[in-house]
Amino acid sequence: MVAGRYRLRSVLGSGSMGTVWSAYDEFLHRQVAVKEMKVPPGIPASQADELRERTLREARAIAVLSHPNVIILHDVAREDDQPFVVMELLPSRSLAHILRDHGPLTVEQAAAVGIAVASALEAAHAAGITHRDVKPGNVLVASDGRIKLTDFGIARNVSEATMTRTGIMLGSPAYIAPEVASGGAVTPAADLWGLGATLFAAVEGAPPYDADGDPLETVGKVVNGEVPEPKDGPLADVISALMKKEPGERITLRDVRHRLYPLQTKTPVDLFGPELFRTPDGKKTSAQPDATDTQVIKTVLPEKGKAEKKAEASSSELAADPGPLPFLRPPAPAPAADPPTVFVPPPPLPARRGARATAALVVLAILLFLVAAGGGFVLARAVGGQSLLPPAAAPRVTSNGLTEVPAPELVAQSGDASYVTGNGGQFGLEVPAGWQKFVAPHNTVKFGLSLVVQWVSPDGRRSLRVERLADYFPKFDDKDYVAWLKQSYPGNTFTVSTPEPLPDGKGTTLTYRLAEGGALPESDGGGGIRVTFVNLVHSGSSLWVLSVTAPSEQEESARRDVFDRVAGTLRVSD
Repeated sequence: MVAGRYRLRSVLGSGSMGTVWSAYDEFLHRQVAVKEMKVPPGIPASQADELRERTLREARAIAVLSHPNVIILHDVAREDDQPFVVMELLPSRSLAHILRDHGPLTVEQAAAVGIAVASALEAAHAAGITHRDVKPGNVLVASDGRIKLTDFGIARNVSEATMTRTGIMLGSPAYIAPEVASGGAVTPAADLWGLGATLFAAVEGAPPYDADGDPLETVGKVVNGEVPEPKDGPLADVISALMKKEPGERITLRDVRHRLYPLQTKTPVDLFGPELFRTPDGKKTSAQPDATDTQVIKTVLPEKGKAEKKAEASSSELAADPGPLPFLRPPAPAPAADPPTVFVPPPPLPARRGARATAALVVLAILLFLVAAGGGFVLARAVGGQSLLPPAAAPRVTSNGLTEVPAPELVAQSGDASYVTGNGGQFGLEVPAGWQKFVAPHNTVKFGLSLVVQWVSPDGRRSLRVERLADYFPKFDDKDYVAWLKQSYPGNTFTVSTPEPLPDGKGTTLTYRLAEGGALPESDGGGGIRVTFVNLVHSGSSLWVLSVTAPSEQEESARRDVFDRVAGTLRVSD
């Protein structure tokens, strides 16, 4: 039992970086996956403690990722001072095992994987998170068509100690980016290389570099060898554009999605048939290492001068605290290197002061302290971009028990909800100041692929969402969208109001309630209920969906101060 709540049942997989267990959450009564971190051999005890603590803190930060192509992180917990990460349990097979047992993917299957992984990485990079270990073993494919990227954070944290004073490198030799393998900085561009190498394996059935031999020899090929070329085909140009030795030359994730989207004409549920989820007899089990396993590699670094050694040792230190979440403010610049120590002889001691002079200096020091304190407050607030005035009024609870949130200031924003560039989808509207913007793909299956542009409040409790369903009319109407909503949730967790026409007659407005856990209560006021206000706006052949979601206790203020004000500012171009 972990943290008095998660009962471990069986091992799903194990490697040098950790063990993943199938477990049962005895508090929420659901299946979960629990990852137990392992400290790689060769790590000093002091650094091992730092890694454990950093794992927990960064896992909390990674929890901001809520994306359909990312495995959900539920919780972080401690047991006997060891960190455990609790995640969504997805009945699936890794892409590595599918390739091992069934060979290369078709073009459409590989395109679906590429779109899903690129979308997941795009959301992660927007939140300031670099995966650092993109490979087939970390891509999960479910029989219902879901494709998710997993293992966020753990590899990211541990790889802080990459080829520095510890003398080790952590990663998957066949998929590691050249700049990382040579001990350079790990940037989001490393994930682009990993995606290209993963697509290479998907169409070739084997990794771009031989991982069956000596890991150091493989790493040497990655750093010094030529980049292997995939066989001719629709995906060859995308793979080559991602696997560039120079990180700045790799194409963007958005370009990846735009190039791959036309290659996928079927939904993933139709692309990955049940035969891919059966393991043929005679094959090795998932417990055996294969080309995608993350490995701990002992490295022999060339002898360096004292200054270089000092710089490398400094760069490998783990920060005491990862600081604010990445979407709150940009990271602070790295501190400048310490200046060289120079011996300066001490000045001669001054003559003793008289009593009156000493008293005058004390008074002056007190005055200077008071002025500095006030000035320091002003400077700190100004540097932090915060107002010098008292903070705005906090949310208050009204007599009927509902939480009232002060009306936010609105600022003009623009966005692009087109899934394919050049296909319309530009829009403008006003959104609450300080809300963070996120962009993610959405596949309704029934209405096709779309792009969701969303703004989330600083406390994460309210959200504003804009989605465009292209080529919706005349095949569908508003009733079809409402029917799809009803089919998307169990009947006892969802209820929707009677749709009403918009004042201009070009659309419909409605409200629905959703229980986050369990069933809806018989009367309003139950906890865990979220209310969503929706406008279905007609524009040419497209249906635009504008919605605001908030906890039920903020229903009145969310409608009055956010939805009603924002809805009137939406302007779309088809």
